[in-house]
Amino acid sequence: MASWSWKAGIASIVIIAATTYAAAQTSNHPEMHSQMGSGCPDQSSMSPPNGMSAQMHDHMMQMMQGKMHGGVNQHNMMGMHGGTTGQPTLSGQDAFGAIQEVAQILEADPTTDWSKVNIDALRQHLVDMNEVTLHAAAAEQVFDNGVEIAVTGEGRTLEAIKRMVPAHVSELVKLGWNAKTEDMSNGVKLTVTTSDPKELTKLKALGFMGIMVQGGHHQPHHLMIAKSEILGH
Repeated sequence: MASWSWKAGIASIVIIAATTYAAAQTSNHPEMHSQMGSGCPDQSSMSPPNGMSAQMHDHMMQMMQGKMHGGVNQHNMMGMHGGTTGQPTLSGQDAFGAIQEVAQILEADPTTDWSKVNIDALRQHLVDMNEVTLHAAAAEQVFDNGVEIAVTGEGRTLEAIKRMVPAHVSELVKLGWNAKTEDMSNGVKLTVTTSDPKELTKLKALGFMGIMVQGGHHQPHHLMIAKSEILGH
């Protein structure tokens, strides 16, 4: 019954919109009277009313024709609602969703030692990720065998840079690159080199954040941070 109610509601909205549109078309296009009497109006012979874009006109005609030929397309209704459950699925904020996912994993695991769980540590790590991704400045220099990137920031962003960038070096080495960091007063200098010409092209294309997301360690680390198995970085 609930499913029928929202479908009926959408159908009502489409009927009202189609009726309003038809009235506007009729007043602006007298020739439409004869077309309406014989069935579905010929879209190719009708131009948009004043103030309506061609795209909006075409979309409205498709809605009208769908109604005249058996009702609103169910796929379109699903698109407007985001699914058939009638309930939202997105958390609304990325860090919130990441924490929610980890909490659900911990709750589903009967072996979870809640005396060691530290969700706030995960939250602080996600704040670091946000600062480095959105607020750090990255000045890149390209060399014959690699790239050198000065990653700088202030305040909370600087703290995040100094935690995350050096910690990522070991992951880059696992991928076969030569990587190192050098501490600076306002950030960290990251150097990544390779002897493989193809890998060099890849490094240049990736840039700072592309290099930072390399490897599959990020998601497992989130769970390990929450379980206090490793420190957040």
